[in-house]
Amino acid sequence: ATVTIDADVEIGPDSLIEANVQLRGATRAGSNCRIGAGSILRDCRLGDGVTILPYVVAQDSSIGDRSVIGPFARLRMNVETAGETHIGNFVELKKTKFAAGAKASHLAYLGDSVIGPGVNVGAGTITCNYDGQRKHETHIGANVFVGSNSTLVAPLEIADGAFIAAGSVITKNVEQDALAIGRAHQIDKPGWAKRRRGAK
Repeated sequence: ATVTIDADVEIGPDSLIEANVQLRGATRAGSNCRIGAGSILRDCRLGDGVTILPYVVAQDSSIGDRSVIGPFARLRMNVETAGETHIGNFVELKKTKFAAGAKASHLAYLGDSVIGPGVNVGAGTITCNYDGQRKHETHIGANVFVGSNSTLVAPLEIADGAFIAAGSVITKNVEQDALAIGRAHQIDKPGWAKRRRGAK
């Protein structure tokens, strides 16, 4: 009684639709899918064996076979994920292509991006795709590891097999199999905190 399914929606056999789900527009779900409670999908295409965990919001997106999306993920404006991808909690994708086996498990924004196969995107990673006037693309090659809390300033290309150190701001292209580090140097000032606490 809590589920809303528009007239043009198609759902394959053995798929499970949980409570408070809305399937809108021309959404198509394959066989053996599970769409979690509270999810809202509009004009989306789901392959076979897709798992949508609770509270995913997606529009105009295509999700490949056996992919896992959510919980609390957002896909918008022509997102395409290949098979066996993982888009985790509080991850937003916008105009992004996500190749087979790639994953972004937590707390990321990937906009105007092309993500290669086998890529791991660490928590807190964002693509800086807007310069105030125009949108720019980020291209990440196969089997790249992007460390947590990385800022990728587009336009940018990261070649196959590269490794982005956690906490980096990356503004220049990264060559194949390279390690890219873009951090300020840490400075410790002994006793500073104690002196500050003692100040009146």
